[in-house]
Amino acid sequence: MFVTPNPDTRLRDLRRMRLLATALLALMSAIFVATYVTSFDWTWLAYLRAFAEAGMIGACADWFAVVALFRHPLGLPIPHTAIVPRNKERIGGAIGRFISNNFLSPKVLTAKIREVDPAGWMARWLSEPENADRVARRVTAALPRIVRALPRDDINALLARAARSGIEAIPAAPLASKVLSVLWAQGETQALVERAISIAARVLADNRDRIKGTVTQKSSRFIPKWVDAIVADKIVSGLTQLLEEMRDPAHPWRTELGAAVDKLIDDLATEPGMYARGEAFKGEILHNPVVRQQVNKLWTEIATRLDAHSDSYIDRISEGLERALMTLGQRMASDEQIHAAINKSMRIAALRIIAPRRAEIGAFITQVVERWDTETLVNRIELQVGRDLQYIRINGTVVGGLVGLVIFTVTRWL
Repeated sequence: MFVTPNPDTRLRDLRRMRLLATALLALMSAIFVATYVTSFDWTWLAYLRAFAEAGMIGACADWFAVVALFRHPLGLPIPHTAIVPRNKERIGGAIGRFISNNFLSPKVLTAKIREVDPAGWMARWLSEPENADRVARRVTAALPRIVRALPRDDINALLARAARSGIEAIPAAPLASKVLSVLWAQGETQALVERAISIAARVLADNRDRIKGTVTQKSSRFIPKWVDAIVADKIVSGLTQLLEEMRDPAHPWRTELGAAVDKLIDDLATEPGMYARGEAFKGEILHNPVVRQQVNKLWTEIATRLDAHSDSYIDRISEGLERALMTLGQRMASDEQIHAAINKSMRIAALRIIAPRRAEIGAFITQVVERWDTETLVNRIELQVGRDLQYIRINGTVVGGLVGLVIFTVTRWL
C-alpha cells in the first residue's frame, strides 16, 4: 500500500540534506584556506588544494543551479533564475497534460485496474465481519431518510411499470409448468395430498353425528331411524377406509392423480391452448383495477411501514444485510466468473467515465496549480524534489573536486 510521507518529515529531510551539502562546501573551503596559508612545502598539499578549490567551485555552481529553480540566488534578480515561479502557468498546464496523457489513457487505466484487482479487494474487505457490519448499520440507519426523500408518486409509477413489465415478459403457462414440476418432483404436492387426506379423515371423525343427522333428515319418513343410523355409519366408515387406503402412494387414485399432474405439467409447457389460456388469465389479472391499485400503492405502503416501525425492523434488516454482504464477499472470492465479471465491469466503467474526460481532469489540475500562490507552489514542489536536488550539490562538490584534481595532475605532469 502506498503511504504519503508526512510533510513535516519531508521538510526535516530537506533541511538535513541542505545542511549536509552546505557542510561539504564549508569543508572544501576550510581545506582550501588551510592548504593556501600553510607554510609547509609538502608536494601533496598542492594536489589537495586543487581538489578543494575545484570542489568549492562545483559546490557553488550546483548550489546556484538548485536555488535558481525556486528563487533568486541571494535575492539578486539574475536572468533565468526563479524558474518555477516565473513559469507557474506553464508548469500547471504541463502537469495537467502529463497526467491526462500518461496516467489516464485507456491503455494505462486498463493495465492499472488489472493490477489492482478491485474485485479481489472488495471480496476481502466484505468478508471481514466488522466491515460488513459497519456498512449494514450505516445503510439501515439512513434507510428511513432515503425512503422519505424519494418522490413517492414517481416511485409508485416506476414500481407499477416494472411489476407489469416483469410479469408480462414471463409466459404464464411455461412458468406454471416449471413451478409445478419442481413441487411435484420434490414431493411438495405429495405432502399436500397427504395433508388433505389427514384433514378429510379428521373432519369425518369430528362430524360423524352431524352426518347421521343429515342422513336422517334427508331419508324417507317410512325408513326407521335405526336404519338411517346404520347407513350413516356405513357412509362414514367407507369414506374413512377409502381415505386410509389412499395414504398408500401406490393406490390407483393416487396413481391417476400423478398421471394427471404429469400430463398437466406437459400440457402447460407444450400445449398452445394452455399457453393462450395462461396469457389470457395473466392479462385479466394485470388489467384488474384492484390489482393495479394494489401495485400502485406498493411503495406507499412500504414507506409507511418503514416510517412507523423503523425501530423494530432496523436490527433485522441490518443483520440480514450484514450476512448478505459477507456472503457476497465470499462468493466473489470463490467464484472466478463473478470475480472476472466485476473486474471487467470496473475496467469498462473506468474507460467510459474517466478516459473520455481526461482532458477535463487535466484542465482541472491546471486550474488548481494556477490558483496556488507562487510561494505555495514553490514550497510544495521543493518539498517533493528538494531533498533529491541536494544530492546534485553533493555530487557537484565531489565530482568537481575530482575533475579539478585530474586537470591539475595532468597539467603538472605535462
